[in-house]
Amino acid sequence: MLRILGTKKSLCDGLNRRDFLHVGGIGAFGLHLASVTNRQAIADSRSAFGKAKSCILLFPYGSPSSHETFDPKPDMPDVQGEMKAISTSVPDLQICDRLPNLAKVMDKVTVVRSMTHPYPVHGLAYAVTGLPTYTPELETRARDNRHWPFIGSIVDYVERQRPSDHQSEIPHNIGLPWLVNSKTDNPAVNAGPFAAFLGAEYDPLWADFTGQGLHIAPKNTVGQTERFRNPFGGTTSDGRFHLSSASELPAEMSMERLRLRRSLLTQFDRERQSLDRSPGVQAWDNQQQLAMSLLTSNKMRDALDIGREPRELRERYGMNLFGQGCLASRRLIEAGGKFVTVFWDCFGQFANGAWDTHQYHYPRMKELLLPGFDLAYPTLLTDLDERGLLDETLVIWMSEHGRTPQINSKPGAGREHWSRAYSVALAGGGIARGKVVGQTTRDGGEVLDNPVSPKDILATAFYLLGIDPHTTVPDQQGRPYPIAGSGKLRPELLA
Repeated sequence: MLRILGTKKSLCDGLNRRDFLHVGGIGAFGLHLASVTNRQAIADSRSAFGKAKSCILLFPYGSPSSHETFDPKPDMPDVQGEMKAISTSVPDLQICDRLPNLAKVMDKVTVVRSMTHPYPVHGLAYAVTGLPTYTPELETRARDNRHWPFIGSIVDYVERQRPSDHQSEIPHNIGLPWLVNSKTDNPAVNAGPFAAFLGAEYDPLWADFTGQGLHIAPKNTVGQTERFRNPFGGTTSDGRFHLSSASELPAEMSMERLRLRRSLLTQFDRERQSLDRSPGVQAWDNQQQLAMSLLTSNKMRDALDIGREPRELRERYGMNLFGQGCLASRRLIEAGGKFVTVFWDCFGQFANGAWDTHQYHYPRMKELLLPGFDLAYPTLLTDLDERGLLDETLVIWMSEHGRTPQINSKPGAGREHWSRAYSVALAGGGIARGKVVGQTTRDGGEVLDNPVSPKDILATAFYLLGIDPHTTVPDQQGRPYPIAGSGKLRPELLA
């Protein structure tokens, strides 16, 4: 859904998500561009600073179990459960046996097995922003003034401040497949992927998706009364991503009439050049340019059009919503996009949705979750590599936390929330290939060495994107906030 200026949709607390336009200027309390561009001050000639021209963030909401993905425990059958471990293209590295395609491309990936933080809750906002602390009440308060800006919003903000920047026909910050948690029975929009105090014009530009689910998904909970054809489990080939009708040229307006309006606006802009070029005015200019670009250019629509790809390639990605979202992300990056996020979101029922496998863990992992992941993720990496794009595109697979070593006794079995030890995978854009960072205890429940926080992942991502992780951005009162919070660059992740 296109949301250039935000939305008035109500949250579960009854508050409106009111749009606002407050952008910090460049100056004493603004973005420190000197720290962004002064590469010599933060890196030597062999560094990976700025190696990534773009980033794709893959976010499996609900949190995958590391035991059934990147950190299986074959020596502890009671912990490992129904799935086993298989070897990969990296010597001595094993992953879950339900990921055979991924096993073949692990030589392109760095796995961090020692992720850790103190909040075993669905802290999407904690994972993707510099927010220093977290409470569950913030989860559905997307516009709460305690939130910090989303990583993609920071990237967008920095790009717009660069002297060489001009408004691209592909927005800097795009979210797929739709506004998070907008397709469930409890559609209170999840906090996290929003620009917070930077202003709503730095929110992601959201797409939407039309495509029916083909297969009845396994139940999320024992009390679930309705079953859903979840498109993440399979969708029709005619499914497409699109912008909302707000981005379309009205039927009654000809291109000539639009050009005339644009000409008049340009004349008006020339007359006001003597006005103070305040941050608010500059931000509105950016919005005008983006809106005009989306109205008059087909480049964004063409990039979203996965139907232009060969059927064979679409099937390699997986004819499901996550696979097609990964394909769309590659198309957007190839067309000039800077930061694209693909969410594996809840669908139909919010409770225990997506990767939140408190119940029916094994049916959902076997039938829905791991098959889709094992098609989309390795194909995305291979496709980028074959096109010469992987070395300049950072790909991050990251969620809120992990899941417990202990398997519970709920229907279908399950794993509860666990943030003391879990895994993240990174590839491309200056990341080392075929590497494992950190290790966990025999049951995978604790970090043994090299603990890494979500903020460290953000800081390292900023660094690879050519942004000093210590850069600050201003809130509405001009107070400087570090873009990665307490995060630090982790050199051991770099090539």
